[in-house]
Amino acid sequence: MIGNRCWESVRWTVAMADIRYLSTRGRSPTIDFEDALLTGLAPDGGLYMPTRWPRFSDAEIAALAGRPYDDIALAIIRPFVGSSIPDDALAEMIASAHATFDHPARAPIRQIGCNLFLLELFHGPTLAFKDFALQLVARLFDHALRRRDERIVIVGATSGDTGSAAIEAFSGAERAELFILYPHGRVSEVQRRQMTTPDSPNIHAFAIDGDFDDCQALVKAMFADHDFRSEVHLSGINSINWARIVAQIVYYFAAATALGAPHRSVAFTVPTGNFGDIFAGWAARRMGLPISRLIIATNRNDILHRTLDSGLYSPQCVQATSSPSMDIQVSSNFERALFEACERDANEVTKLMGRIPDGGFAIPAAPLARLRGDFASGRSSETDAIAAMTRIHDHCGEIICPHTAVGLAVAEQVRQENEPMVVLATAHAAKFPDAVHRACSVAPPTPQRIDEQATRPERMVRLPNDLQSVKAAIHERMTI
Repeated sequence: MIGNRCWESVRWTVAMADIRYLSTRGRSPTIDFEDALLTGLAPDGGLYMPTRWPRFSDAEIAALAGRPYDDIALAIIRPFVGSSIPDDALAEMIASAHATFDHPARAPIRQIGCNLFLLELFHGPTLAFKDFALQLVARLFDHALRRRDERIVIVGATSGDTGSAAIEAFSGAERAELFILYPHGRVSEVQRRQMTTPDSPNIHAFAIDGDFDDCQALVKAMFADHDFRSEVHLSGINSINWARIVAQIVYYFAAATALGAPHRSVAFTVPTGNFGDIFAGWAARRMGLPISRLIIATNRNDILHRTLDSGLYSPQCVQATSSPSMDIQVSSNFERALFEACERDANEVTKLMGRIPDGGFAIPAAPLARLRGDFASGRSSETDAIAAMTRIHDHCGEIICPHTAVGLAVAEQVRQENEPMVVLATAHAAKFPDAVHRACSVAPPTPQRIDEQATRPERMVRLPNDLQSVKAAIHERMTI
């Protein structure tokens, strides 16, 4: 049994100098955690990464087993934060963030077959895994802004769940005004209402005539406009924000230790769109967690699967599916994996990423081999996903969302004997009732918070896919 002394070593590990953050493009100065949090995207267009990775010993990982989720979160997050936030304040923010969840385990594991598990990440206030990061990030923002006596404008693009989670987390914030861009007509009704029915004056939902990649491109263009960025004190909460990744690393440690880590390794299959969730798993493995495999599960918008298979990162047109949060062709966080695969050669990353507007790029042989060593992948068709939803409902009465179904379908394709496989269940089935009914001929149970949103008036602005129109709309509605 691991004693308290070992547990204290987990909590207070990394007594060395603070981790700092550098850009994947290499043309911005290194900064501390608080600046990386508030800046979001680096001024050179890159994504922030830690200058070094904290490493947990087997004894320290074993000490996490059986601990409350909040304790695990403090142990994992603290090394990345360093002296930017006092330990007691960080612990309070973590506890406050998770108090909004309706399950005491926060991220419970449900067994659905022999060595096959679902990691339920939908017990937060908006019923999706984005709540883990954004409930904490909102509190981190508030702490930093109060300390600096500053106010900011936050912009974010969403394919459905990030927007609702951010709106829930930042609603009523006194020092932050939030603008969320989502693709008009390409999110579920529940996702849309979660974004358009809150009435807090600091919250704004923009329906963009385009797809998620268009929304994401608009956000990146606003960050690239340094005059606008400075004028409105712009910040971001998409998974390009490093703090989002940090918060998601936690549930990999919680799940793996619950299933026997570090004494046995665990595989994870992750429904993947913007690559942030699975990159958090990569980070957990880099920190010492024994993850045997990380499997990228894509729907028919399969750029990541195609990239690993062919070595060509070549975006195509986005196709609408029953798993809209994965309807993405430009996965922003892939740049972080590419940066590591290129052995942190920022010049090479800048060169490769600069080719995306021209149709994409071929990954050089050595980085491609490293990526293939780090990740496996699979693709689920609409038929595969529906069949997976039907099978699990018929087999054990479980009702899953279509994104989780994509993960389950791929996990079943790649499973290995005697390997514990965890599929990330990324959203509550009630967010996608039409897809669930088509697959299972039943309606998922509807949480009270969704029922309440069904009768509230909606508040949104529809805008063309045009940068100047979006910037003008932000100017018109800013109140801070």
